[in-house]
Order: sequence, then structure tokens, then C-alpha cells
Amino acid sequence: MDQLDATFAALADPTRRAILARLIQGEASVMELAEPFAMSQPSISKHLKVLENAGLISRGRDAQRRPCRLEAKPLAEANDWLERYRNIWEGNFQRLDALLVAMQAEKAPDSTDQ
Repeated sequence: MDQLDATFAALADPTRRAILARLIQGEASVMELAEPFAMSQPSISKHLKVLENAGLISRGRDAQRRPCRLEAKPLAEANDWLERYRNIWEGNFQRLDALLVAMQAEKAPDSTDQ
């Protein structure tokens, strides 16, 4: 699976997005990440494995802890990909706005006819 596919597949799940949102604040242990969710630690670990396989997080080693941290590169690549399409849509909306302004100008009554 290519990197972009793995990133979007990982981001498709709301639990994984919430985990990433938590990691924006800084690294956290599996137990800390599991805390706000009504699911078992093994279930959270499965989500973390998907995020790790997608390159969105990394796990360190700190004595008994394995803190998770956010990795920015895959998110930046996904953002770059989305940005190209945002630019296309912005251009389309600007052309539509210009067309609507032109159509309204044609439709407006001529002030010299009064």
C-alpha cells in the first residue's frame, strides 16, 4: 500500500483521529491514550499499530514505557495532496463568482431608462 493510501486509511477511523489529536499535545503512553476511550487496551493497541504502520506515529522506549509520538511527514504529504485539489476548487468558485456577478450586471435595470 502506498504511503498516501495508508495515511488516509488510518485517518478514516474517528478513534485514530482522536489519538492523533491527543498526540499533538505531546507524547503519551498506551495507557494514557486509552484513558478517554471506552475500549480495552488491546483495542487501542490495534489502532496504534495501524497508525504506526502508516508512519503517523512512532513508539520510543523509555524504561517500561513505550511512549507514542506524532510523526508529521505523512500528514504533510496528505495535506499537500489535498491542497492541490483545494486550489482547483477555489479557482472554480472564483470563476463561478465572476460569472454570477456578470449575469447580475446584465440583468440589472439600466439606470438611463428612467
